Amino acid sequence: MIRVMLHNSKTEETSWGDEKLLSEWMNNPDIWIWADFDNEDLAHEKKLFKQAFGLHSLAISDAQSERHPPKLEAFDDYFFLLVSGLNKTSTGIDFGMLPISFFVGHRFLVTRRALESISIDKIWGQAKKGNVDLSNGSAHVTYMILRQITDRYTNIVLGLENRLEEMEDEMFENPRDALLEELLGYGRTLKRLRRIFEYHQHLFQKLSRQDNSFIEIKEYHEFNDVFEHTERLASLTILYKELTDDLMNGYISVTSHRLNQIMKVLTVVTVIFLPLTLMVGIYGMNFEYMPELKMKNAYFVMLGFMSFIVISLLLVFRKMRWL
Repeated sequence: MIRVMLHNSKTEETSWGDEKLLSEWMNNPDIWIWADFDNEDLAHEKKLFKQAFGLHSLAISDAQSERHPPKLEAFDDYFFLLVSGLNKTSTGIDFGMLPISFFVGHRFLVTRRALESISIDKIWGQAKKGNVDLSNGSAHVTYMILRQITDRYTNIVLGLENRLEEMEDEMFENPRDALLEELLGYGRTLKRLRRIFEYHQHLFQKLSRQDNSFIEIKEYHEFNDVFEHTERLASLTILYKELTDDLMNGYISVTSHRLNQIMKVLTVVTVIFLPLTLMVGIYGMNFEYMPELKMKNAYFVMLGFMSFIVISLLLVFRKMRWL
């Protein structure tokens, strides 16, 4: 699908349609265009990229690649930006990636993705309702989309903080293997997020400082805003990764402590019953001449002696703070 927006900087008129509006844009230098390509045929897409916008073939190849790390590349009259966004279904830490490409020039903004993007659709809808100042140009709209992408990541990262706090309480109340498995999953995901944010942080920092003729001073500040938010996300990701590691170590310590307590109880029981078992074993042997067997009160003496042993061991364990 291809959808097109035309904005006339002189008349402040905006038109909405499809690729048929490309010719109008090409013939009027007062109009800037936003063309959004969503899961379009690759061959047709590439043809329009080259013929209508004059985009570099290598940049087009990067944009159409299914797996490509985020990148920023400047050309004579536009720059190419590729970021890792979130797919439509991503609402929690178990997210899916969606590469989103931007070709940003004075008179055009081309956005490209293989699947539906909530961030682009939201800004497109706001622009159609008149809630986006299109007179600020393509770089401003690019900033707004990038900010939406960053905000979606922010919701996911901040949502993880609450879950980690809950897991810390559960760890002491009801430690179980499912918690450790969940923490291991969070650790892997946070590594992915940190890698993405480091890429984005580097790109947005370059955009906020790069001296491009098609980026105005106010737009530097906008891209710097995205950079600062991404920098914060990168810091939070590192913090939560450390917290996740601490919780895993804490879980292992708690379970080890509980295991030690169980072993201590078993040891106490074993030590108490070991001498009793020895005595029962001795007097359970079938020898004919065992003097104590002929004693009238031998049974009660033996029970008393066994009770004495049990009480003595319990006092010893209590003094050693095992009980």
